[in-house]
Amino acid sequence: MGSFRETHELHKRRFSRNLGLGLVLAAFVALVFGLTIAKVSHEDFSVPADARGTD
Repeated sequence: MGSFRETHELHKRRFSRNLGLGLVLAAFVALVFGLTIAKVSHEDFSVPADARGTD
């Protein structure tokens, strides 16, 4: 059967780069989500008249 080989150095570098990029992406998504929640939960939030579809 196949034997387990040590992970190649290239794969280690690729994994760390992908992990870093994933963390940056997750932080960006969290920031956008937080800003959206802050904007929507503002006490005087209302949908603009032209967005409601009424004339």
